Amino acid sequence: MAQSNSKTVRITPKTAEKKPLSTAQKQFNSLTKKIDLQKKLLVEWKETIPLYHQQVEQEYEPLQDALTEHKSQWTQLLDRFYGMPLFKKTDKQKIKHLICEISGDLIAEFNKEELKPLFNKYSDEDYDTIDQETNAAAGDMMKMIAENMFNVDLDDDVDLSSPEKLHAHLQQKLSEQHETQAKAPVKERKKTKKQLEKEARQQEEEALASKSVQEVYRKLVAVLHPDREPDEQQRERKTELMQRVNTAYGKKDLLQLLELQLEIEQIDPTHLSQIADSRLKYFNKILKEQLAELEQENDQIASVFKMDLNMPFYIPLSPKQLMLMLKNDIRALQENIKAVQSELEVFENPAEFKAWLKNYKIPKRTARDDLDDLLFGGMMPFDFR
Repeated sequence: MAQSNSKTVRITPKTAEKKPLSTAQKQFNSLTKKIDLQKKLLVEWKETIPLYHQQVEQEYEPLQDALTEHKSQWTQLLDRFYGMPLFKKTDKQKIKHLICEISGDLIAEFNKEELKPLFNKYSDEDYDTIDQETNAAAGDMMKMIAENMFNVDLDDDVDLSSPEKLHAHLQQKLSEQHETQAKAPVKERKKTKKQLEKEARQQEEEALASKSVQEVYRKLVAVLHPDREPDEQQRERKTELMQRVNTAYGKKDLLQLLELQLEIEQIDPTHLSQIADSRLKYFNKILKEQLAELEQENDQIASVFKMDLNMPFYIPLSPKQLMLMLKNDIRALQENIKAVQSELEVFENPAEFKAWLKNYKIPKRTARDDLDDLLFGGMMPFDFR
């Protein structure tokens, strides 16, 4: 990534004066600092995303496939043990449970369809039947939650076979509800004089804020327009700078325009300190909007990964944390693979497995387990990518 030549936009008091910064100046400095941080975060996200996906594809997924294959071998080994006279009735109950748990998870999480016959062999119910019943119950629950959350009635025959189809139907119903409400006659209340004056002030401030950005833009154009430059090298330089100016102006990126003014020495820190608070007020308005847009963009990127990782929305997530989590997941997969490989080697001896099985207890299911199966299809949050 090319290094930026932009200079830091900050207002500093003159060294000869001990006059403190005004409230507007302090706010300006605070906003520019926050925008700088959000811009750096956005760059970091854009650099991290391809690296993350590359590492998932090249390291995480092959390890996950390897672990899945080792677990499949586990189920085949357990199937072989079940027919041995060495294992008695109590042992076989435990083996049945283990086969159904492992193969059921592999089918649900990793689409190991080839394990369905094995699951059905040891389960009291057919896998597809259980899956259909679970999906139907989960769909009914999600339908009820959606209706209560959005105060909308969904059709009885709505397709609940997937979250995507339920979401599409919900969006359609909300759109229809919005259109119906929009067509309904609304009696507008007459605005008070105070409200009208407030609206007029807001419109005036919007216009003045926009004018402030235009003024900075025009000053830059006056100096940098390449058509007015006879020297070829300088013309190339100004062409590149003008592209940056036009991009910043198109995004209403006031901070970038000010950085460009500092870069070409059209203004200096002394000039910034002399900007009147009345004008800074409009600068700050634009900077607040810019900061909010950057924060929203970064939040949206982080939210996509939080959804994929089943992270609560309120937990912060940075690019560094994302890569660290992936590194930890890869390490955990490597350790799991070693553990399963070791177990497969040891338990090739039926007597060793019988000794282990003696201390194994089938976990008792709770109402929470049933709810987790209903909502997550047997997959616990934070347990898959």
